[in-house]
Amino acid sequence: MTYEIWEYRPSSNYSAGASLVGYKVEATDGSIGKVDEASEQVGSAYLIVDTGLWIFGKKVMLPGGTIDRIDTEQEKIYVDRTKEEIKNAPEYDPDKGHDDVDYRERIGGYYGPFYGGA
Repeated sequence: MTYEIWEYRPSSNYSAGASLVGYKVEATDGSIGKVDEASEQVGSAYLIVDTGLWIFGKKVMLPGGTIDRIDTEQEKIYVDRTKEEIKNAPEYDPDKGHDDVDYRERIGGYYGPFYGGA
């Protein structure tokens, strides 16, 4: 079975149509920010996270497959990557954004190997 980095995991507790905007995002070693934008599009699920002061007000894009679980009561999303791994990901460019094919390929290429993908 191939791991789909751009899909929410069935075990993540994601409910179709649920708004994740404003949820806090937790890496395995601490908070990284809040969800600014989210997509549930099939084959293109992702979060745009505003990191605030953590990495100087930048935003990061996290594929839906990085989400370990969602706690709707506490409005928190837990991802299975460390802060350093997220910080080292290709920089998010809001001018190109999530629709840019080259950027999505770079993001998928960065996170994919963590899950046994290319």
